Amino acid sequence: MLIAEVSEKFELSQDTLRYYERVGLIPRVNRKNSGIRDYTEEDCRWVEFIKCMRGVGLPVETLIDYVRLFQQGDETLETRKELLVEQHKELLIRMADMQKVLERLEGKIDRYDQMIGTAHQITGFSPVNFVESKGK
Repeated sequence: MLIAEVSEKFELSQDTLRYYERVGLIPRVNRKNSGIRDYTEEDCRWVEFIKCMRGVGLPVETLIDYVRLFQQGDETLETRKELLVEQHKELLIRMADMQKVLERLEGKIDRYDQMIGTAHQITGFSPVNFVESKGK
């Protein structure tokens, strides 16, 4: 599969795909005799994995380490698992933090609904200081 096709399939720029390969986020992609990248299904699975992991904020450096360990073979299975377990823990913490922010936003939206519904004119309004509903 050509880089343009992979770019379209995963909605990543061609520059991003080249970057992924250059820094080691995906294993080196084979080239045709003309030098054009020829992505295999395995390469595409790596692209999808990296896009997914980056999408939830896993650090580039961590993912590079993971790919490097993967390329070293089965003797790194335990290390790879530990790396993923640590990222899982960090993601759970971030999700909890995001849940708190989401609840705060919902409280603010509810408050706006109340204010709009009663059509009260607010004087001296400050969006960061007004009392939130739901005890937030």
